[in-house]
Amino acid sequence: MPVGLLGRKVGMTQIFDDAGEILPVTVIQAGPCHVLQLRTKDRDGYEAVQVGYLDRPRQRSSRSQRGHVARLDSKRSRALEQAGVEFSPKADCEPKQFVREFRGPVGGQEVGQELTVANLAEVKAVDITGVSKGRGYAGVMKRHGFAGQRASHGVKKVHRHLGSSGCNTSPSRTFKGKRMPGQFGAARRTVRNLRVVGVDEDRGLLLIKGAVPGANGGLLVIRATNKV
Repeated sequence: MPVGLLGRKVGMTQIFDDAGEILPVTVIQAGPCHVLQLRTKDRDGYEAVQVGYLDRPRQRSSRSQRGHVARLDSKRSRALEQAGVEFSPKADCEPKQFVREFRGPVGGQEVGQELTVANLAEVKAVDITGVSKGRGYAGVMKRHGFAGQRASHGVKKVHRHLGSSGCNTSPSRTFKGKRMPGQFGAARRTVRNLRVVGVDEDRGLLLIKGAVPGANGGLLVIRATNKV
């Protein structure tokens, strides 16, 4: 299974397939990404590939962020080098704004390697993770799709209210998970098994059938699905 990619949602459009049917697709700018680190069982206790996307200006990056991708010359590093300490390899690239890890075997991957949308050229379906649109504090009708109360005589100014939410003497409490008003959206969501319609390697675009979480310009995590 190939390593996943990081990308940015461009927007939605429509295309025609070979049969002349209209397909709603989401256009994603996927990559290029750089492999920043390789996690191993001996050192980290698990195997994963750490990938970075979107360059961060150096003047706006902290020293730790710059040292994460390139070796910085310091008195401490020179002393460790003289003591025979071996440093882990660096990607030698610009600091990244969006960094994520993909669990799985690290064979065939190297630190500093560039990953493009061509890595997903043979993938038929993907799982996409993003942050959904934030809609603020919402009531139960908008947040959960409640029908609301009756608009008849005797129902006074509570037409969009929740209704009774308490329990009787037993258990005399409200259970966790009760659907109530609250923060709607702005949460991490994953849509699984989305079909890959097309791959434009020249422009680094990925065409996915259907909708993906988040607004236009939102950052996404793309990985090959494990659903059969």
